[in-house]
Amino acid sequence: MSYSVDFNSANSEQIESALFDRLETIRLARNLTQAQLATMTGLSLRTINRLGKGDGTSLDTFIRVLTALGLQANLATLLPDPAVRPVERMALGRERRRARPQNPSPVPGTAWQWAEDESAND
Repeated sequence: MSYSVDFNSANSEQIESALFDRLETIRLARNLTQAQLATMTGLSLRTINRLGKGDGTSLDTFIRVLTALGLQANLATLLPDPAVRPVERMALGRERRRARPQNPSPVPGTAWQWAEDESAND
């Protein structure tokens, strides 16, 4: 089973297949049958079989399998913590509720230039 994939350039099907291949490898390394994993997760054997083949499955199924394999702590690494840094929280005085652009929008009809280009035109 090859689950080497560049997550930066892969499409969703490739990523899904790579993740399911990894889960299948972990299941086999732990010497668990698909029937045992189905019992541990409360899912049907058919669902576990589909997961093992890399067929589409739900997020709930994925989370149940990770939990049954003791890998649920890895879910925290999927997305960065959205909390505002303490320094920013002090400056704001409250939690962010919306985002605002940092740079104002360019003036319509003007061409963008590098700073070096602007000094050459003077």
